[in-house]
Amino acid sequence: MSAEPRAPGVVDPATIGPGDVLVLRALGLGDALTGVAPLRGVRRLFPERRLVLAAPAGVGEWLAGLGVVDGVLPASGLGPLPRMPGGHAAVNLHGRGPLSHEVLLATGPERLVAFGTAGHDGPAWRADEHEVHRWCRLVRAAGGPCGPEDLLLREHVPAPAGAPVVLHPGAASASRRWPAARWRAVAEALAADGHRIVVTGSPAEAELAAAVADGLDAAENRCGALSLAELAETVGGAAAVLSTDTGVAHVATALAVRSVVLFGPTPPAWWGPAVDPQLHTVLWHGDPAAGAWGDPHADVLDERLGAVTPGEVLAAARAQLSQVRPAPAPAPAHDAALPGRP
Repeated sequence: MSAEPRAPGVVDPATIGPGDVLVLRALGLGDALTGVAPLRGVRRLFPERRLVLAAPAGVGEWLAGLGVVDGVLPASGLGPLPRMPGGHAAVNLHGRGPLSHEVLLATGPERLVAFGTAGHDGPAWRADEHEVHRWCRLVRAAGGPCGPEDLLLREHVPAPAGAPVVLHPGAASASRRWPAARWRAVAEALAADGHRIVVTGSPAEAELAAAVADGLDAAENRCGALSLAELAETVGGAAAVLSTDTGVAHVATALAVRSVVLFGPTPPAWWGPAVDPQLHTVLWHGDPAAGAWGDPHADVLDERLGAVTPGEVLAAARAQLSQVRPAPAPAPAHDAALPGRP
């Protein structure tokens, strides 16, 4: 019986061995994109090895298609990885350990790059560190140069004339979900300014997206209609992106697209845009000195996010949009190409 066909970019675990480096970051879209910079450091640390990312198939295949990694081993969370020959290098970009260390050690690596825990020497974990800086620090300590600038998937590209504003009202948990009525108020005001609005979201967020877009002539509801690659293309062609602290915000950062990001239970010092501060506005009503904030997975709106007003978001969006300089139109055909000319 022939083996089941594998999706492009998906790696057969039976082929992972001494010529490979296996990186664990089996998390969501935002985590994947904040992991791009350290992944590039891993590439520099092991330049001759195939770079395999253990991650959810969709985001892993997308990163493989972009050349950030060479292949993906489908994985989610801290579930056990498939059996493999061993002898590869392993890099833990998933967690502080020890459980995530154990997942990788069970695959038989000849070397493990990871934060220090009982039984493993490595750099100390710091809780109060930006997500991008944290993992770059780990990889640099192992000998792989990298920094926040490595998270970019492209340089800033001027938005085309008439580019829409992408509005992404959803988030995985209620604590990071700004009220739909407030998003609607922002969308109506931007539409009155003459902007087109594209509303995005997952299929599970259809009701939320409808509350923002329905009946608004300038709004196009694309919730649940976009693949990851199509979402990235939509964000990449936007004049600006408005969202809370969720994966789409990290897509905007990676593609150097202007954004306004609303924060609540998690401070932007940990998860905000790590590059291009002139392109990204963060809104947060937390106390940076508090040391402890809300629960990003709670099922009620975080009070810090709830304190953000539609007026603030609209003002920030207008400020970013005022900086948009449309890409120049293509040059007309040269006269020599016209028929009848010598």
